[in-house]
Amino acid sequence: MPERAEVTSLEAIEAFRARLIIYRDKAGRVFDEVSEDVLRTRVWLQTDRVTFWEGQIRKRQKELEMRQQELFSSQISGMRDASFTQQQAVQRARRALQEAEDKLRVVKQWSRQYDQRVEPLGKQVEKLRHNLVHDLGEAIAFLAEVNRTLAEYTEMRPANSTPPPSNTNQAS
Repeated sequence: MPERAEVTSLEAIEAFRARLIIYRDKAGRVFDEVSEDVLRTRVWLQTDRVTFWEGQIRKRQKELEMRQQELFSSQISGMRDASFTQQQAVQRARRALQEAEDKLRVVKQWSRQYDQRVEPLGKQVEKLRHNLVHDLGEAIAFLAEVNRTLAEYTEMRPANSTPPPSNTNQAS
């Protein structure tokens, strides 16, 4: 059995540790992006989309009113062909208004339910983030200590296995 361990690649341990640090940093940025996306989506739902669809409802209501006025005018003038075309335009405007109202209703529903639906997933993401930061941090520190210990071990000189010569020839 050899009296000394054969440590041949401290560089491999250090290279793995360096790659682990890079991985932790990249993964941390991904978690940051996910958190930012969750926040941006919440703000987008609660402000931008609500405002957008409320504006669309107002715009489409005006369009419907205008088309109804055109239909009324064509009916008064007695133009049958124009009246049919105007009826079609009123129906399209009503459908467009209904679509905008439906979209606003869905956006408001999602806005109310967003936290309930996203929070459980957010907790899982935070758990992964903790593992990434805490556990990989410990692993990186452990590898640094292993590397240091092995480096010290390789620098040690083996003890001479033969005893030093005795001085028995000395005069008494």
